[in-house]
Amino acid sequence: MFKRGFKEHGPVKLSTYLLNYRIGDIVDIKANAAQQKGMPHKFYHGRTGIVYNVTPHAVGVIVNKVVGNRYMEKRVNIRIEHIRHSKCRQEFVERVKRNQQIRKDSRESGVPCPSLRRVQLAPRDAHTVSSKDNAPLTIVPVPYETTI
Repeated sequence: MFKRGFKEHGPVKLSTYLLNYRIGDIVDIKANAAQQKGMPHKFYHGRTGIVYNVTPHAVGVIVNKVVGNRYMEKRVNIRIEHIRHSKCRQEFVERVKRNQQIRKDSRESGVPCPSLRRVQLAPRDAHTVSSKDNAPLTIVPVPYETTI
């Protein structure tokens, strides 16, 4: 279940320890079999949570767990070898930065700021399909045969 990937065996890379985790960060839990200390229970493997506590070697993570017909907030203490920053908010953060830059540029140039809302694609324009040199086909299902 916690098997390391192909050619990823051996000790934990030092870059794992150089990442900074702050309270409120969204992290993905992925157990690393090279380090058994601070390993989460198998239920939390692959889950996403929010950091609520940071210690020198470990991080406290809040994970929502379905119990019966409700969500329970579980607080799990996990060593940093078993977590990584989640990419689920990356698109949102990039969009916020891009919108702030557009607002700043429009303020400096004196032009009114364009609408920054995301807009769904409009329906395609109407068109007519010509039957000239394009004869309609009658599609028939293939009969089911059991001969082998």
